[in-house]
Amino acid sequence: MAQGLPRTRFNRSGLVRVLAELAVTDVPESKQSSAERLGQWLNFTDALALFSALNADKAGAFELGSVARSPESAAARTAFARVRAAVVESITTDGALKSGKARVELPTPAPQASAEGAADFAPYHRYYLAHQRDMSASIGPLRGSVRAALNGHSRALKRLAALDGVLDQALAARERELLATVPVLLARRFEHLYKAHQAKQAEAQTEDDPQRWMQPGAWLAVFCGEMRAVLLAELDLRLQPIAGLIAALDHEPGAGSGR
Repeated sequence: MAQGLPRTRFNRSGLVRVLAELAVTDVPESKQSSAERLGQWLNFTDALALFSALNADKAGAFELGSVARSPESAAARTAFARVRAAVVESITTDGALKSGKARVELPTPAPQASAEGAADFAPYHRYYLAHQRDMSASIGPLRGSVRAALNGHSRALKRLAALDGVLDQALAARERELLATVPVLLARRFEHLYKAHQAKQAEAQTEDDPQRWMQPGAWLAVFCGEMRAVLLAELDLRLQPIAGLIAALDHEPGAGSGR
C-alpha cells in the first residue's frame, strides 16, 4: 500500500524545526503573508510568467470535492511512495549507523587517525551535498511526471500544473541557495559537540581515541544521527509541492468516474 502523503503546513517547516531544536538556527515566525514572501523571491520575468499561469482559463475554477482517486492519481501516489522510500533508504542505510550497502557511505574516522584530523567537518559536508544531489535527481523527474498527469485532466488542473511549472523554475535558484546553508548550519552543531567532547576529555584527563567516537552515545554518533534527521526533514520539505499536486488530483470533481 502506498504511503500517505505528508501534511503540508504553511508555517514553520519540519526542516526549520529540526534545525532549531539542534540550536543551530533561530528563525522567528514571519509576519508577512506567503504571497508577500513569494513576491520577494520572484524577479520581473518570473512574475509575468506567474501572472499568466494564474490568469489562464479562469473558467476552470478549482473546487474541492469528495476524494475519488483516478487511475492517474493512484499511479502518482505509487510513484511518490516509491521515490520517497528509495531516498529514505539511501539516507538511512549509511554503512555505519545502519549496516548494508550504502549508496552514499557515511564518513567515519580512519584507523590511526589523529583527533585533530578526524574532527574535520569537510567529509560530512560532502556527504550532505551528495544526498542533496541524490534528492534533486530523484524528485525533479517525479514532479514533472505528476504535472504531466494533471495536464491530462480538467482545465483547472492544467492551470495548476502550469502554475507549479512556473514556480518550480522561478524558485529553483532560491531553493538551492537556501538549502545550501543547511550543511553550513550543521557544521556549527558538529563544532559544538566536538568542543563539548573535548571539555569532557580534559576534565577526565583521559587520552582521546577517535575510534570510540562512533560508539552509541558518543559525540560523533550523536551528530550523525542528527544529520540523518535533518536529511529526512529536508526530503519531506522537497516533496511537499508534489504532495500538494497529488492531493489536488485526488480531489478533482469526478475523479475516477470518467470525464
